[in-house]
Amino acid sequence: MSGNVDPHAITPQILLRAYSIGMFPMSEDADDPTLFWVDPELRGVFPLDGLIVSRSLAKLTRSDRYEIRVDHDFEAVLDGCAGGGADRPKTWINAQIRSLYRQLHDRGFVHSVEAYDDRGALAGGLYGVAIGAAFFGESMFHRARDASKVALVHLIARLRAGGFRLLDTQFVTPHLESLGAVEIGRDDYHAALDAAIGETADFFIWPKDEAVPGARALAALE
Repeated sequence: MSGNVDPHAITPQILLRAYSIGMFPMSEDADDPTLFWVDPELRGVFPLDGLIVSRSLAKLTRSDRYEIRVDHDFEAVLDGCAGGGADRPKTWINAQIRSLYRQLHDRGFVHSVEAYDDRGALAGGLYGVAIGAAFFGESMFHRARDASKVALVHLIARLRAGGFRLLDTQFVTPHLESLGAVEIGRDDYHAALDAAIGETADFFIWPKDEAVPGARALAALE
């Protein structure tokens, strides 16, 4: 972790460069105007062949109770992730971070995966940065039971189908660990990152506007 930096000096190009060398920005909380760079000694990753899908999660995904869309309403996902909650009273997403990721989304480097309920309301989702064959998961949230887990199933299925090699989760929480996330050392992470950045992958291997059934997503994980 480094000291605070002038957030206005960070451009989208600098942010992409930081990701490519293993660093990401954070703030202390939503009201903190400053940012600091993080390159942890232990890094959380999801092995793309190691997602733990319980019977209940597989059943829920296969039922298509949640309609999964990609890049349909990035702003709403950002709002959901920045909103905190009972299990996450603080958020590190401040105004500058929102602005930077919004710009990267407009340029095609940031993507959201969204889960909608049968009323068309956003029930959960996640977003992250894609560079080469690496995807850097930033944040996820849910408003309905297991909605973010279904979004994660669809994300990892899409990454596997599209030829991605690395899914970075930054840190491992008990929740992510229960789904298969693991910690690796900084040197191992940087080696995996260097290999993935140099490869080509296709986030839209399944077209943006195509409804991907849960059964297809689960099949892609097998």
